[in-house]
Amino acid sequence: MLQALKRSWFSNVRGDILAGIVVALALIPEAVAFSIIAGVDPQVGLYASFCIAVITAFVGGRPGMISAATGAMALVMVTLVRDHGLEYLLAATLLTGLLQIIAGVFRLDQLMRFVSRSVVTGFVNALAILIFMAQLPELTGDNASLSVYAILGGGLLIIYGLPRITNAIPSPLVAIVVCTAAALYFGIDVRTVGDMGELPDTLPIFLWPDVPLNLETLTIILPYALTLAVIGLLESMMTATIVDDLTDKPSNRNRECVGQGVANIGSGLFGGMAGCAMIGQSIINIKSGGRTRLSSFTAGVVLIVMAVYIGDWVAQIPMAALAAVMIMVAIGTFSWSSISNLRHHPKSSSIVMLGTVSVVVFTHNLALGVLLGVLLSALFFARKIGEIMYIRSTLSEDGQHRSYQVVGQVFFTSAEQFIAGFDFGEAIDRVTIDLSRAHFWDITAISSLDKVILKFRRDGAEVELIGLNEASATLVDRFGVHDKPDAVERLMGH
Repeated sequence: MLQALKRSWFSNVRGDILAGIVVALALIPEAVAFSIIAGVDPQVGLYASFCIAVITAFVGGRPGMISAATGAMALVMVTLVRDHGLEYLLAATLLTGLLQIIAGVFRLDQLMRFVSRSVVTGFVNALAILIFMAQLPELTGDNASLSVYAILGGGLLIIYGLPRITNAIPSPLVAIVVCTAAALYFGIDVRTVGDMGELPDTLPIFLWPDVPLNLETLTIILPYALTLAVIGLLESMMTATIVDDLTDKPSNRNRECVGQGVANIGSGLFGGMAGCAMIGQSIINIKSGGRTRLSSFTAGVVLIVMAVYIGDWVAQIPMAALAAVMIMVAIGTFSWSSISNLRHHPKSSSIVMLGTVSVVVFTHNLALGVLLGVLLSALFFARKIGEIMYIRSTLSEDGQHRSYQVVGQVFFTSAEQFIAGFDFGEAIDRVTIDLSRAHFWDITAISSLDKVILKFRRDGAEVELIGLNEASATLVDRFGVHDKPDAVERLMGH
């Protein structure tokens, strides 16, 4: 027990604390920005980030992963807040958490098995592009100036240059501190964290949503809660997969589903909005040396302490310095090898990856992008499996008996190919169909078998099936009509 506690909390104390501080500094402006997107006060996003980060540190299934308020979730909340107000958002957050716990209880995390590597790569690349695009407003338009570019360049120089000298302190933390100190010392007038919105001056308190507990309320919040639950779990599971690869350690995704649910309930009860895992902040944490649950706990605690007690100092951090950190995240997140792999990987894999990237980037909807990727992967897989089915045959010496051997998988994509493999114009007395190396998967396949048998019988041939495996035979017995009375009429009725 003590060994497990030490391993998951205190095996990397120095690295986790320093990484947590870096994450907290990067979380503050993002939490404020996401609050503005959702149409609520900045404190709602900050309270949410604090609650979710701390709670998932204890109950989440992926040590080292950072969860907080996110932009993907904030976009879903806009209409709810506009039409019904903050109290209904808090109620929807509670319901979101409950739905995620239910998903964990029923082990819906297993659905991640259907997400191919190409979809994960597309998801990662899309998020990297979105993270980079989110920094452009800080570097263009009215915010563009020589001072901003100087701070950005200095920050990137420190981030990429310091590790060549020492890894004692995370380079993003040094970049933020040095850039802030330089801006204050030289009196550089640039956009700061304080310009994003007013930071809270009190700790969060218990707050039960002031909404009527009736069917009307449920009708209002349920559609939003379902969408938030799906997006939250999807982004969290995908982020867990990426962090697993970065750390070479597996995560408990079922526990993560429950943990995200508990965290969102905690957030809703303390005046915060729903959130989920953040790929950008998680990568900052890992690259800064964070590995255990202590890093997420530290990020949450440091965030609320900074926002409430030293908010005046935090408010002076230049946004350009934080943009440098996020650009580093975008560069590190993007799978650059996926570009060269477009020439070498199968076209179907490349189409899945590019389709996922395109939908996520243009819609900013992670769920739609991943759903498209999964559907394309399934279609390409079905097409590929269907193409490897073939039928060969031999004719007896007397020319009256032909034996067909079917090899491969027979289902909806290969059913027509299966029927086309038989010669119905041949005048023979007997037909044997050997199915010992074939498998029938669905009612479309069974229907195609019925058509083949009935066509041969119509021409006067006797048909014999051999080698049908138990699973296929069960389907044939249940759904096949070739051995039933009025077989032709029943088949045409399908």
